[in-house]
Amino acid sequence: MDFSLLAGNAALKEQLSAQEKGRGLSHAYLISGPAGSGKRTLARLLAAAMVCTGQGEKPCGGCAACRKVMGGIHPDVIQVGSDGKDITVGQAREARSDAYVRPNEGSRKVYIFHNAQDMNPSAQNALLKLLEEGPAYAAFLLLTENPGGVLTTIRSRCEALALTPVSQAEAEFYLAQRFPSLPREQRHAAARSCGGLLGQAVALLEGGAEDEELWTGAVELLELLCRRDELETAVWCTALEKWDRERLAQTLGRATALLRDALALQRGGQALTQGQAQVRAAEKAAGLEGRELLRLVSLLEKLRKDADFYVSAGILAGALAAGVNGGSL
Repeated sequence: MDFSLLAGNAALKEQLSAQEKGRGLSHAYLISGPAGSGKRTLARLLAAAMVCTGQGEKPCGGCAACRKVMGGIHPDVIQVGSDGKDITVGQAREARSDAYVRPNEGSRKVYIFHNAQDMNPSAQNALLKLLEEGPAYAAFLLLTENPGGVLTTIRSRCEALALTPVSQAEAEFYLAQRFPSLPREQRHAAARSCGGLLGQAVALLEGGAEDEELWTGAVELLELLCRRDELETAVWCTALEKWDRERLAQTLGRATALLRDALALQRGGQALTQGQAQVRAAEKAAGLEGRELLRLVSLLEKLRKDADFYVSAGILAGALAAGVNGGSL
């Protein structure tokens, strides 16, 4: 299979390529991994491979079916819950009814269920019936950040595909291919701050209002670290409990990048992050002792990794407040 659009995860790619060449792809996969790990990319590639009409390796990427899947307009690839809202029992039942309508253009019909872990028991049971009773031409791709939130009966009927963060070298190579016109230093900073989750690095380089908010939060955190005011830090961290886990994790990643810039500045190097506010924050943080900077980098990296394991924003906020003020985790 052609996995050029998916970075890292070499063992998983080999597994799927061997399946496609041998017995064929499974009718149901449970694709898991942290936000930004490539779940949607893998789902698109699998869907394209299932409906591809080209010759040789699949997905070929060049046939009309592949182009439609990658463009999000193939009539036989149905997205369920892509709007971010929880999938309801009604949507699951609607998918079950639709599955018995034969494909419009090809021999397969593929259903992609987003955030499967957030489906309530009724919706999951309706989906279970679809997995058990669906027609042979139907395939199902369930995307989740937390496989444990999916019923055991559903997991047992799906083949598990667990995506993992990529190495920094893999991230930098991928970003160089995708953003060749951007400065190398900017790509390097994005690869370093994303923690191996390329979706976060892409969002960072593509910019936008949401990205500005994340950098603002990171700068505010560094300014608090420099002031060393325990009460002010505790109050700021308390407000983080209202954030969603992904937003908090991305902010921690950006704050870690700024602390690393501070370490580089201490040693006569240069800041890699862009923007006047970010550089000023790193310059202020460079005034902290080197040992303290290293401790804070370790703290923020640990908390960001904890977020990948579905720790709530409230717990992360409390641990951040305690750790910043010298407490142990």
